[in-house]
Amino acid sequence: MDLSLTPEQASFRSEVRAWLQEHVPTERLAPPGTPEGLEQHRAWERTLFEAGFAAVHWPSESGGRGLGPIETSLFYDEYLAAGAPERLNRLALGLAGPTLIECGTPEQRERWLSRMLSCDDLWCQGFSEPGAGSDLAALRTRGVVDGDRLRVSGQKIWTSHSRFADWIFALVRTDPDAPRHRGISFVMIDRHSPGVDVRPIKQMNHASSFAEVWFDDVDVPLANVVGDLHDGWRVAMVALTNERSSNLNTAAHFEQLLREVVDMVPDDRRQDPRVLERIGRAHEEIEAYRYVTLRTLTELSQGRRPGVQSAMGKLWWSQMQTRLHELGLELMGEDAELLDPAQATNGFVHRYWLGRAAHIYAGSDEIQRNILAERWLGLPKGR
Repeated sequence: MDLSLTPEQASFRSEVRAWLQEHVPTERLAPPGTPEGLEQHRAWERTLFEAGFAAVHWPSESGGRGLGPIETSLFYDEYLAAGAPERLNRLALGLAGPTLIECGTPEQRERWLSRMLSCDDLWCQGFSEPGAGSDLAALRTRGVVDGDRLRVSGQKIWTSHSRFADWIFALVRTDPDAPRHRGISFVMIDRHSPGVDVRPIKQMNHASSFAEVWFDDVDVPLANVVGDLHDGWRVAMVALTNERSSNLNTAAHFEQLLREVVDMVPDDRRQDPRVLERIGRAHEEIEAYRYVTLRTLTELSQGRRPGVQSAMGKLWWSQMQTRLHELGLELMGEDAELLDPAQATNGFVHRYWLGRAAHIYAGSDEIQRNILAERWLGLPKGR
């Protein structure tokens, strides 16, 4: 691809950079897992929405800017470089919203999209279940058709952001007699409905980013089914493709992370050849990853689905994130043992390392290796 920007792209980047310089909060927001932090992040999301920056990749008729992949990538590179707050409603902006745009009815888009952009509604994702994570087609949460309603019962687990969510987009089995990948429906469920029970899972970093969600005969209108009834697997694949093509783990994300690591180098080790070598190798790896993402960006800009290298990219960034944190922990020394995130350097350990969810979400490392082995190397499927 041509790495030079068109005048229009350069002008857009300048517009974004200037706006962020003026509006990004000067003080770090409280963690979004706290009531105070939740409201602070919601207020920031409304600021983005009012400026037209909530979801620049969405079509203009859906509330976005209708920008292509290159302009979208420019926006997020500038967003990260400006140190702007972590996005709050990513599951809506990256998965649920684009899936509604592609598969939803006009009424569904009218009902939900604007409130996603303004962050009036927070969303979580109900796919994984006990015994149905990577093998998603093994899900057992059921939805029984009752007139113009569904009666949903079952359990989801590892549901991110569900404690504060208003809606959950979920896969439920609506035809138990159909083959595994059929008879599933993609359903929008009001998280505040009677019969929905959210049970936070306390992690070793003291956070509760995930939860179990139980459904006990939850009443859901059939109008909340996205796509056709029993056609949820196809809709889910649309959502997962959007997840992989819209994630914010760009090279700029890892450059920011490496800067944090460099800041942890003690003054008496800043000229240590061993430290400098490891930081240099980390920078080289980030640069190599940048070119992998550029290839995917090329495919997206040409209207093609991401190729098999997108699986390599996912595996690469989840592993690279871990290696960068391991380096940071080594440099922190005994501070890495602190259990109080307020005392640990920048909350580094608590924000990422003790969760290590990157090896699972958006497709586990094992699944990505299988995709690479079968589709790229042509190896036979394991038995």
